Amino acid sequence: MITKVFSSLFKRKTENDKDVPTLTVDMHSHLLPAIDDGVTTYEQAVGILTEFVKMGYKKMVITPHIMGDFYRNTPEIIHDKLDKLRDIVKELQLPITLEAAAEYYLDESFIEKLKNKEPLLSFGEKKYVLFETSYMNSSPYTTQVIFMLQSQGYRPVLAHPERYVYLFENFDTLYALKEKGCLFQMNMSSLIGYYSKPSKMIAERLINEKMVDFIGTDCHNEKHLAAVKDTTATNYFKKALQLNLLNNTL
Repeated sequence: MITKVFSSLFKRKTENDKDVPTLTVDMHSHLLPAIDDGVTTYEQAVGILTEFVKMGYKKMVITPHIMGDFYRNTPEIIHDKLDKLRDIVKELQLPITLEAAAEYYLDESFIEKLKNKEPLLSFGEKKYVLFETSYMNSSPYTTQVIFMLQSQGYRPVLAHPERYVYLFENFDTLYALKEKGCLFQMNMSSLIGYYSKPSKMIAERLINEKMVDFIGTDCHNEKHLAAVKDTTATNYFKKALQLNLLNNTL
């Protein structure tokens, strides 16, 4: 009788485990070496990618910064780095697909690209474009940029909305951006307070209100990787996985 009870419990747990969704695609990282504030070498990139494979990831969309004043990356620079990293991954037979887009900083340079209708680095069939703003100050052009992206066939994705200090006491702005069709990408590590306690609180509220569209690692280095691993055990991360996330559609 006891054996049957334990057998039943084990079977039930196994069946439930099969129903737990997992992330197999990441769409925000900085793993192209010596191109922004992310990894500095190909060896470092491969070491981190190896760990992501162990975590179950099958595809990484790497998103280097593009900023007018600091990281003046171009599609050519980014794709050259991507090709070299892909060659190394292929030679090592690491089972992961690599793609690249960008994390655009909302500055005058980005607005000029939109005005000139320059092709942007997007990801996915629906042409998602990842962008960020200043952490401290809101931009008067956010709404305009969202409209311009949409009018050119892109789907705007605001990177880590939980990290912007100017939004800590202004959640209504996030409602307004959502209503305009802006998608939100939350950083995993925000859920363990990696960036700040207010960021953690905003991240949890975004999950509670089902406003998260993508979950990104925003991995720059081994320290970030360790934080990402710690996050996977949290209840809020498991709750986030129950949302209609778009990661695995990429």
